[in-house]
Amino acid sequence: MDELVPVQKQKDGSVVVSGRDLHDFLDVKTKYADWFKRMSEYGFDENVDFAVFLKNEKDDTAFGGSRKITDHVMTLDMAKEISMIQRTERGKKARQYFIEIEKRYKNQQPQLPTSPTEMLKLAIDSTLETAGKVEALNTRMDEFEQNAPIDPGEYNYLSKRISSEVQNYVVSHHMILNQKQRSQLYKDVNRGVKEVTGVKTRSQLRKKDFDVVDRYLMNWTPSPATLMIIEQLAVENEQTKLM
Repeated sequence: MDELVPVQKQKDGSVVVSGRDLHDFLDVKTKYADWFKRMSEYGFDENVDFAVFLKNEKDDTAFGGSRKITDHVMTLDMAKEISMIQRTERGKKARQYFIEIEKRYKNQQPQLPTSPTEMLKLAIDSTLETAGKVEALNTRMDEFEQNAPIDPGEYNYLSKRISSEVQNYVVSHHMILNQKQRSQLYKDVNRGVKEVTGVKTRSQLRKKDFDVVDRYLMNWTPSPATLMIIEQLAVENEQTKLM
């Protein structure tokens, strides 16, 4: 049987269809977002008959050569009904195609366990599979959270910490600095932040960087090179006054 519209079999045995793939086959002239919104008003419920997801689409004009678009994964029953609603020859072909797909996959359904041993094994396998999915999901969520950008409150906290550490160093060492000399201290501490986190600018800091930067600031002292530059600036300033 020719594949008119791609379908995908889920682990639970159900078959699903991409809304955009069906939209393309039906040759609907209405924009996908408007068309699907109208179709969903025929009594279909989200997370029951369909689900929303984002996918990448090739686009040479977009950053990175792709852009994210909204698609929908729908049940085979919903796909059949939507095809019938179109009242077109393509809609009729799609509906008949989905009926054949449904028959084919029903014949492929595995036999249910009959003995207590088989039922126990199925229950254990299902539990282990679920536990694995939960652990993998928790891992992905942790990675996502740690790689998320720091929020404005954390960014402001670190900015104030940097200013505070610079000021504390100046006061504790009884230094009298002009603006150029003080700026060297800020350059030094910002350079250190970039080195310990691997970012180019502070705006790129991630959640996992927050504690790293906090510890670095706690132990920060300007490098010998920075102190030499500050001394040189002081000499140049005195020479300028004498001229």
